[in-house]
Amino acid sequence: VQLVESGGGLVQPGGSLRLSCAASGFTFSSYAMSWFRQAPGKERELVAAAISAGGSTNYADSVKGRFTISRDNAKNTVYLQMNSLKPEDTAVYYCNALRRGVISTTTYWGQGTQVTVSS
Repeated sequence: VQLVESGGGLVQPGGSLRLSCAASGFTFSSYAMSWFRQAPGKERELVAAAISAGGSTNYADSVKGRFTISRDNAKNTVYLQMNSLKPEDTAVYYCNALRRGVISTTTYWGQGTQVTVSS
């Protein structure tokens, strides 16, 4: 199983980045896909989630209207389009796959990609 994030980097405030997470080794369409982030000294927090069925999404209040999560089940990839970036968006961004079964829950994490918003 692999989740490989890409697209992070250094961007000025107000700029945009698009993160990608390529998945392999599991049935991608059966999993809810999410992006989390962790800033130095802070706990990891949910940024956005794309549920496997129905295409529903949800977002942290801090990113609503600025970030958009999308998934391409044919490419086994989930994206996070980040616009109007702020310095407080600086963090390591992690891709997560989650499937809640009747008996157990399965989850996978990527290695993370650094996003730095600074002038």
